[in-house]
Amino acid sequence: MKYELTFLLNEEAELIKLKELVESLSGKISGEEKWGEKTLAYPIKKNRTVHFYQWQIEIEKKNILELRKKLNFNEKIIRYLLLVKE
Repeated sequence: MKYELTFLLNEEAELIKLKELVESLSGKISGEEKWGEKTLAYPIKKNRTVHFYQWQIEIEKKNILELRKKLNFNEKIIRYLLLVKE
C-alpha cells in the first residue's frame, strides 16, 4: 500500500536511520520532499526549530504497526503523521 509520511526532526542526521527503518520493513521510499527548517510558534519537547520532511512510501499493511511503534520510540522525531494514499 502507499502511504504519506510527514515528520518533524530535530536532527537531519536521523534521516539515514529512518530510511534504513523503512527498508528493513520491506518498504521503499518512492518520493521525498524537504520542506526546510522552520521555527515553531511554541516549543515542542524543548525544540524551537525543526526540519520538515514528507515521504511517499510503499510498505505492506502488516508492517505498518511495527513502523508506527518504532517512530513513536524515536526521540529525534518530534511529530509525525502517517496517512494512507488512495
